[in-house]
Amino acid sequence: MAALTTTPPRTLPALLRDRRAGKLLLLALAAAVLVPVAVTRWPGAAWPAALTVDLDRPLTGAGDWIIDNRDSHPVFLYGLGHLSNAVVLAVRAVYLTLLAAGWAGVTALGAAVAWRVAGARLALGTAAAFLACGALGMWVPTMQTLALMAVAVAASVAVGALLGLAGGLSARMHRALRPVLDTMQVLPAFAYLLPVVLVFGIGVPAAVLATVVYAAPPMARLTALGLRGADRGVLEAVDSLGATPRQRLLTARIPLARRELLLGLNQTIMMALSMAVIASVIGAGGLGDRVYQALAAVDVGAALAAGIPVVLLAVVLDRVTAAAGRTGSASAAGRSAGLYVLGGAVVIALAARLAGRLEWPRAWSPEIAGPVNRAVDWMTAHLYSGVPVVGGTADWAGRFTTWVLDPLRDGLLWLPWWAVLLAVAAAAWLIGTWRTALTAVAAMAAIGVLGVWEPALDTLSQVLAAVAVTLVLGFATAVAAARSDRFERLLRPVLDVFQTMPQFVYLIPVVALFGVGRAPAVAAAVVYALPAVVRITAQGLRQVDPAALEASRSLGATGRQQLRQVQLPLARPALLLAVNQGVVLVLAVVIIGGLVGGGALGYDVVFGLAQGDLATGLVAGAAIVCLGLMLDRVTQPTERRARKGA
Repeated sequence: MAALTTTPPRTLPALLRDRRAGKLLLLALAAAVLVPVAVTRWPGAAWPAALTVDLDRPLTGAGDWIIDNRDSHPVFLYGLGHLSNAVVLAVRAVYLTLLAAGWAGVTALGAAVAWRVAGARLALGTAAAFLACGALGMWVPTMQTLALMAVAVAASVAVGALLGLAGGLSARMHRALRPVLDTMQVLPAFAYLLPVVLVFGIGVPAAVLATVVYAAPPMARLTALGLRGADRGVLEAVDSLGATPRQRLLTARIPLARRELLLGLNQTIMMALSMAVIASVIGAGGLGDRVYQALAAVDVGAALAAGIPVVLLAVVLDRVTAAAGRTGSASAAGRSAGLYVLGGAVVIALAARLAGRLEWPRAWSPEIAGPVNRAVDWMTAHLYSGVPVVGGTADWAGRFTTWVLDPLRDGLLWLPWWAVLLAVAAAAWLIGTWRTALTAVAAMAAIGVLGVWEPALDTLSQVLAAVAVTLVLGFATAVAAARSDRFERLLRPVLDVFQTMPQFVYLIPVVALFGVGRAPAVAAAVVYALPAVVRITAQGLRQVDPAALEASRSLGATGRQQLRQVQLPLARPALLLAVNQGVVLVLAVVIIGGLVGGGALGYDVVFGLAQGDLATGLVAGAAIVCLGLMLDRVTQPTERRARKGA
């Protein structure tokens, strides 16, 4: 039989009837009217100064007023001040409790919880992770991070559950919350830091509240999803028994939503850990502060010593909470065994306290920063440059900057401002609706109005370069994983570990390999976004209808033809989702790359935080929000188009 044939070219009338062609025609007509007016009134490629609003003076004045009145104004004395004090007291209480339990007690309690939830294997892994934190000399910073996380997660779960409860029980509230949660979940973590610093100043309260705002949306979204997706038959049976709305909620809806609630807890914990590490730049302390200080000094050894405990905490917390979501209600024997294990952990904690062995012995902490730094020095001397044939890592970074990042940035800066807005409108309208295009254009124009057009285009060039590399590597890896079960099984644990690591940790290896600059920031962004792109794409390709594949094989299609003409078109919704998630994740790390020489908007935020220049930091933070919103709208298809593509 003949192989699959290609689609014949469409005629001009058919093209005009196409919805996308119609959109482009309308946009071209609007551009033909508006562009000459814009060029005549505001000539030049750069954003017009006449359309820029200077916010330095009002923002500086507002910041000065808050600082001057933080200790005297009633809003701070009787409202925000009490909230700040409550946060400090809660974090301190948890921290002192962990220190009072001692390293043996905390390790035993952590292992007992893991055993109760997931069995002996995960309990051993949890104990090994805590012991490794101590062996690396990071026991006290680890307890500081855990204390901040415990308070932040408790508040995030409470706030998210209440919002999710409102959205799950009220369709109107769900419609109102959905765009807010959508927007909050696409914003980079750095965008949350400046507003809380402006109100609460540098310190633990600002770090905790930024973490709560960042980590609450997943809990709210998944709670609402679980409540709204409850089995209608069960709910009708409960109603037939005369249950009140409160009884219906407590005895039917919440138990039926258990998996979604525990998944929300898992996501909240992972996002809280990620933000707690990033919040070290505003005084969170703990492991994140050790990583931040080491990166600032380009001390890779010290950064690695603090980064490994962050990764171990992330893996342990993810595995324990994921196991809790998979397991059902424990049997009586299981509950009894769990109580015995917890009792044993308490006995170990009391024995360690009575023996005066609360602090981790210094003799048990070998120094690893020195050997790691010597290894980095050797790499610098032998692998950074001058390697025959392949060159060195510094050469690769320099060439990527010279051949990719610089031309891309210069090309974006060369484009007239109205051409950039037109390109954003076309991309957003083609994939979505006119409302999507209007939102994307308004967000991009707001960046110009804020006066950070050039830094934003610099950031955008890094995002585009990182996304291109991520998609090429991600799609190639996903195709291989979709075609080979063995490769997929080998790849799965690697993706699991990489997806649990906080964003901050990815900066450590790229600094060791490439030094500082824009290329290392792009490399960290690629590594961070790659697992999500691979996983979503591979899942989409594997879920293609087997009947369609069998039909193509019966027509004599080759494997390449099947991929190009069957699998990729049918997996279009998953591919678009992979692109969207790749863009959002890349932006998050490109912004953090300002800490390692990435420059642009990320550097402005770091500079504003470090120098107390809140005007610069807040303007850059607002521009990051606008850039994230624009990129999300440009790459997020409407549900109707996604269904049509499917």
